[in-house]
Formats: sequence, C-alpha cells, structure tokens
Amino acid sequence: MTSVSSETVSSEAGGNQAVGSGAGRSGAASAGPGSAGGSRGSRAVVPPGERGATRIADRVVAKIAARVAREALGELPEAAASPHATVAVHHGTVRIRVHLELGYPTDIGARCGRVRRHVMERVGALVDMEVPEVAVHVERLHPATAHGVAQGRT
Repeated sequence: MTSVSSETVSSEAGGNQAVGSGAGRSGAASAGPGSAGGSRGSRAVVPPGERGATRIADRVVAKIAARVAREALGELPEAAASPHATVAVHHGTVRIRVHLELGYPTDIGARCGRVRRHVMERVGALVDMEVPEVAVHVERLHPATAHGVAQGRT
C-alpha cells in the first residue's frame, strides 16, 4: 500500500495548489478549504503596508463631496440646482470647492459653515484623506415665494 502525502502551497496569484510525493500520479487529491491539508495555516500573511495602494479618482472624490454637501443643506428651494464640487488631490490631501444655491432669506454664513464642517468630516472619513480646506461658493440665492408668487420690489 502506497501513501500519498500532500501539502498546500500558496501561489503568487493567491490560489492554492496541491503538491505531493506521488510523482506522476494523476489521482493526487487537491487540497481545498475543507481538506485535511490545513491550507489556512500555511498561507503567508502580507502586512497591510506591502499589499499595494488604492487610488481614488479625483472625479469620484468630487462626486462624494457634492453628495455630502447636499446632505448638509437639507431642503433646497424648488428651482435650486444640486451642489457640485471640484477637488484638487495631492499626496493624501484633498482641497474642495463646493458650489451651491441657497434659499433667501437665510443665515448664509451659518449654512455655509455647516456645509464646510460636514464636507470636511465626511469626505475625510469616506476617502481616508486629510481635508484641510473646503471653500463654499454660493452661486445663486432663490427668494422665498408666498403662495406661489415671487416677492420682489414693486
């Protein structure tokens, strides 16, 4: 009776290959997750710093910033456009410009401050980058309407 021993070797592509002492035998069993070979213990663990890098495109960061600014604004006037953002990413830091429209009358400074803080916190957490600067640009003020008619000078 011949015994075949097998051990699991981790390949560079991350898959497991069974190698054994039964040279030339086509019936050698492959080691799988539930096999007795113990493939989980023999796999080399690569430290997180050596696994590679994740790069998030600037346009993705800009879309995230615009969505987060929209969250911070709450309800917008009916005719207002959704906020949009432009970003500059450099070595793990991102500078953001948010362009938005607000209803009027409102406390413009307080609303812009709320947007700035929320964008800084949420974008930093979501993309794991430092956000040292968020510039908020108010492009348009939409006057409040009374009974569907815009109030203005007469």
